[in-house]
Amino acid sequence: MRVRRGAGVAATAVLLVLLAACSEPAAREEPDPAPDSTTEPTAEPTEPASTVPVADPAHAVDPPGERDGRLWSADILVQWDKAIDDELLEKIEALEGVAHTERIGLGQVSLENRVLTVASVDPGRYRNFTQAQVADFQEAWDRVAGGELAIDRTVAKRLADTAGMIRLGPEDDAPELHVGAYTPQVPTIDMVVNTAWAEDIEMATDNGLLISTDRKTPASIRKPLERLVGKDASVQMLDVASRIGLDPDAKLTAVPTGGTLGSVVGTFRYRVLGGGRIAPDPAWVSANIRTEVVPILGSVTCHKDLFPQLRAALLEVQQRGLSDAIDPGQYAGCYYPRFIADTTTLSNHSFGLALDINTRGNQRGTVGEINRDVVAIFKTWGFAWGGDWRWTDPMHFELAEVKRAG
Repeated sequence: MRVRRGAGVAATAVLLVLLAACSEPAAREEPDPAPDSTTEPTAEPTEPASTVPVADPAHAVDPPGERDGRLWSADILVQWDKAIDDELLEKIEALEGVAHTERIGLGQVSLENRVLTVASVDPGRYRNFTQAQVADFQEAWDRVAGGELAIDRTVAKRLADTAGMIRLGPEDDAPELHVGAYTPQVPTIDMVVNTAWAEDIEMATDNGLLISTDRKTPASIRKPLERLVGKDASVQMLDVASRIGLDPDAKLTAVPTGGTLGSVVGTFRYRVLGGGRIAPDPAWVSANIRTEVVPILGSVTCHKDLFPQLRAALLEVQQRGLSDAIDPGQYAGCYYPRFIADTTTLSNHSFGLALDINTRGNQRGTVGEINRDVVAIFKTWGFAWGGDWRWTDPMHFELAEVKRAG
């Protein structure tokens, strides 16, 4: 069973290099604000360095120590929906052009309608695939080993609360992690945790593989690699992703984590189209997407598992005399297979698990005009409301908990 866990971190000990505190305010004395890999050194220590305090002993792994070995370029990322087969891994490593590999766990979490990729890693080995300034940012990897999260500052700014905590999922009991460090990430990975968190986040520890081709062009081994890993694996060229956000030639895979999203969506495979659109696997669409009639809104297209709760919520709205509080003419859709505007990030609309209603007067960043009794009814039926988010989206409701009528 998953539990939410806070982080009790004491003041940061003297480091090899003293780091300036982050500019964002903290709402409590502990834990310390996340250090930033871009912060310049301010002084040399006069006392021997000591280790960073462990934030969460229940989710800690052995500290990595100082970085060992050479750095490797993160050139290709492969993702499966199951553990990598040892025999297959040997064949991949024997391919001409494969210089080095690292097994990691990959999963997708839904955070405020943004489906983000989290990697569970061995901090000591994974760091050698990151940029030099990140790989040598010792405090960041000590904090990840101690149970905290490493994340890009831009992503964290949208999601972290004033105490620096991020809840990895829409459920009330989803795990909460403290942001331990702001660091640039490997392309297509949004955040990094250690492997001790994988069980609570309900994700794998070895369904992903980072590959370095060193001085060989990654695209030169694409075809033989794809033949080896099979059609169900996602093979992304990270040199392409670093330039344009995603590899347009890759068949991408999302393996949502968490009790609700994971059980409802399963493995979601898709290809990137132009104009921000995606093409989900037709077999997944056929098995999961339906068009049905519901109270008030009429005919809508959503994930089949959304309909029982959507229908129950709208029926209760009707029974309580609140039908006029929802305008069918301002319904903006449910299943919408495309990225969030101006990003390469999936939303829950891609799975048909979210809907937008009463668009006029409920724009992003506002408190919204939607009837709060309607909001309460939707919450009762297992929906999360975008009006509760740090950057509000009051027209938006998404499935957060599976419930059944009666």
